[in-house]
Amino acid sequence: MKKIIYCFIFIFILFSAQSLPAMTLEDSINHSERSAKNVLRDEYRNPLETLEFFEIKANMTVIELSPGSGWYTEILSTYLYNQGKLIAAAYDPNLSDYAKRSRESYEKKLKSKEIYNKVEIVNLFSKLSDDGSIDAVLTFRNVHNWIGEDESGVKKIFQQAYSSLKPGGILGIVEHRANPGTSLKDMKKSGYVTEELTINLAKEAGFILSAKSEINANIRDTKDHPAGVWTLPPTLYLKDSDKDKYIEIGETDRMTLLFKKRID
Repeated sequence: MKKIIYCFIFIFILFSAQSLPAMTLEDSINHSERSAKNVLRDEYRNPLETLEFFEIKANMTVIELSPGSGWYTEILSTYLYNQGKLIAAAYDPNLSDYAKRSRESYEKKLKSKEIYNKVEIVNLFSKLSDDGSIDAVLTFRNVHNWIGEDESGVKKIFQQAYSSLKPGGILGIVEHRANPGTSLKDMKKSGYVTEELTINLAKEAGFILSAKSEINANIRDTKDHPAGVWTLPPTLYLKDSDKDKYIEIGETDRMTLLFKKRID
């Protein structure tokens, strides 16, 4: 009798671990497993409108580049849980102390809740997947981190994203937006990147610009802050210095760009 009971318990646990109720995108954004701190950022990051603009569906296989602390992972892991798949391209922990800390923190998050148990991790700057196997590649506020000294790193990431995608596959980019004509030096320093550079990087890898959106625009952002993008929330690098002023501005002005891989 005990063996039968244990068998039922095992089957129940196994079933529970492998299946969550099907979620709409809106349900996934409003899911109780999201951290309260992250939910507060929704007003600036507009996840529903952004992911709808990127044409993300529940049955897709999606790569999230540089997931950081997992803000979008919280939403995507739930939305894709039953029908799709989420692959997180995180920093290789062997790259630097920062990369090691970032990777360890992200992996700790993935181990904390059941909704993350299907998320696969690969190393950024390496081969992301089998060629032509991915429906969409997404990145949020990361291009400025990849530019480097000669742009070789960012070009490699765009090229690997292109190789991973199926013909017609999606590349969705949200990035801090610099004013036109901003120098590369100032982009690296401030964290704001021009639309021109971002679009050219994608086109050089073979992508076609499909659409632009002002979903994540912020006209209050003057882009001339002492510590660049990190002056504004959520970082607030200057701490109490003019804190109320920067909170009033909100998060940075951002471009939202949709690219697609050529079909031919």
